[in-house]
Amino acid sequence: MAFTRSVDPQQIGLTAAAAGSLSTQEYSSPSEQEANGLPPVINVRDLEFSFDGQVRLFSHLDFTLSPGEKVGLLGPNGSGKTTFLHILMGLIPACAGTIEILGRVRRHPSDFRDLPGQVGLLFQDSDDQLFCPTVAEDVAFGPFNQGKSPREVREIVRQTLDKLGLAGWESRITYRLSGGEKRLVALATVLAMEPQLLLLDEPTAGLDESACARVEKILSALPQSMVIVSHDRGFLQRICHRVLVLKDGRLSLCHA
Repeated sequence: MAFTRSVDPQQIGLTAAAAGSLSTQEYSSPSEQEANGLPPVINVRDLEFSFDGQVRLFSHLDFTLSPGEKVGLLGPNGSGKTTFLHILMGLIPACAGTIEILGRVRRHPSDFRDLPGQVGLLFQDSDDQLFCPTVAEDVAFGPFNQGKSPREVREIVRQTLDKLGLAGWESRITYRLSGGEKRLVALATVLAMEPQLLLLDEPTAGLDESACARVEKILSALPQSMVIVSHDRGFLQRICHRVLVLKDGRLSLCHA
C-alpha cells in the first residue's frame, strides 16, 4: 500500500509511522484538487533539467501539490531534491517543462519575483539564510520587508521564537550559534513571514531529539501546503500526507 493520506484542511496532524521496508511505485500526480474544485498550489509538468548540458537530472518530471497538503521528498544524495526546490523558487531555471505556482505559470525569471514572502524556502545550509548580527534582526528581516510596523515585527519575532522554544534569544549573536541552533533560527526566519507555501530543505538536520520533536509538532499543526525534503523517512511519514522518492530523474511513491 502506498504511503499517502487524504487531504483534510480541517484536520492535519500526526499519524503513526508504519513499519516495514521502503519500496516504490511510479508516481502519478493526484487529481483530488480537481475533484474538490480547488486548484493545485504547485503544478509541474514535463520538467527537464541538467547542469551545463550534462546527463539530465530530471526527465519529464510531474508533480502536484494540493492546498493544505504536506508532501515529503526522499532520495539519495545527488538525486536533485535541493535543485527541485530551487527550481520551484526560480533560483535555477528549468531547461523545459511547465511550472505553475499559486495559480500562475512561471516561465521567466521575472515571473518568480513575487514568490518571496508568499513562498518560504528553508535553505539546506543555514548560513545561506542568516546574515544579520543578531537573531532578532534575522527573524525580523522578512516581516519588515512585508511592510509590517516595528510594533508588529517585535510581536512576530517574540511569538515565532517562543513557538520554536527560542524565547529570550533575540540578542544572541547569530554566527556564534551551533549548527542545530542556526537551523532553528533559520526556520524561524521562514515561519515569521507566514507564507502560503513552505519549501523546507532538511528542517530537522543537526537538531537534537527534543528540538526535532518540537519542529515536528509545529509543522504538523501548520495549515500551509509544504514540500519537505529529508533523509528521515519516519519523520516524513508522521507529518506528510504523501512521501515520494526522487531517483534517476523520476518521482515514485514511497511504500511503508
